[in-house]
Amino acid sequence: MFTGIIEEVGEVRARTATEDGARLVVAARRVLADATPGASIAVSGVCLTLIEFDSATFTCDLSRETLSASTLGRLERGARVNLERALSAGGRLSGHLVQGHVDGIGTVRRIEKTGHGAMITLVAPADLRRYIARKGSIAVDGISLTVAELGEDGFSIAVIPATWDATNVSDWREGTEVNLETDMLARYLERLLSASKEKASELSLETLAEEGFL
Repeated sequence: MFTGIIEEVGEVRARTATEDGARLVVAARRVLADATPGASIAVSGVCLTLIEFDSATFTCDLSRETLSASTLGRLERGARVNLERALSAGGRLSGHLVQGHVDGIGTVRRIEKTGHGAMITLVAPADLRRYIARKGSIAVDGISLTVAELGEDGFSIAVIPATWDATNVSDWREGTEVNLETDMLARYLERLLSASKEKASELSLETLAEEGFL
């Protein structure tokens, strides 16, 4: 579990194909300070497992599913990625709960600079839009952000100067693809509501009579 508060921006050193997917090597410092084998780390919003590491780099394996469902399969040497260690017990939740399970890939449509920050409009996959609400939370490339406005095919986010400087947002351009993870509360709520509707639809005079209510 993560919070969407980026600790460091790492740099891709290598991405090589393997039998089961790919192996990713990233240069980093801060997130490796207390690293242990098998620890989880979010790389641009994707939860990965540390396979190898030293004081300056770490290595993770990418499954075929991860390569197809996220932007990690498109990363090239030199690309900058957002990094966050897993939330520790008792740690502060400054952003919102992020699982590191990417729901889909969005595309940057427009970037309007506002001082040192920006208003960014993104296109979201159709099947994710019902989970996105104005003033709600969403993780974009692992960054916990608040939805400023909704559009017909996406949404807009207001990026403050601190986020612009501390993440890879400054690298984004029109057409840049980003990982999206919608608020898990929205997904759970939909599941609960659909289950309630299914249960309600099962009620009939016959079932009430069978249960002794009539």
